[in-house]
Amino acid sequence: MTIIDRLDYRPFPEDPHNHKPNSRHCLVLDPVRPDGDYVKDLVLNFELLAPDEVIPVHTHTNEEVLIIDEGEGEAFYDGEWRPVGPGAVILVPPGIAHGFRNRSGSGLRLHAVFAGRVVGTRLLERSPAPGTENLPLPPPSLIDFRELAGGE
Repeated sequence: MTIIDRLDYRPFPEDPHNHKPNSRHCLVLDPVRPDGDYVKDLVLNFELLAPDEVIPVHTHTNEEVLIIDEGEGEAFYDGEWRPVGPGAVILVPPGIAHGFRNRSGSGLRLHAVFAGRVVGTRLLERSPAPGTENLPLPPPSLIDFRELAGGE
């Protein structure tokens, strides 16, 4: 069992397709243990989504659960934008288009739980960095969150 009692929020990496300059996130994985007693296939991503920033509409190869802890926003699911607020839970099957936007004027705190440490993502729209508005959508990507976090 692992207890993580402090989250270390950091800026998102520069990304011309998913530009969130004022938002922060904290990736949480159970540390690898030599005895093998650790949670291997769950990843949590805590986010502080700044006003007017978005998580572009996309799909994943894995199941995902989104939980809204604080603030008001809009979630794209089943082909439409729906208002969501504190306490909302969004269950996303693999391959289903979803996204999120903070139109509230104040910060929004949410977290995502992924089933699996390797997650495929395909953007269906972009949140372009300034000067990159005319770039095409990127190809689907595969991210190993343990590798990204510098673990095994």
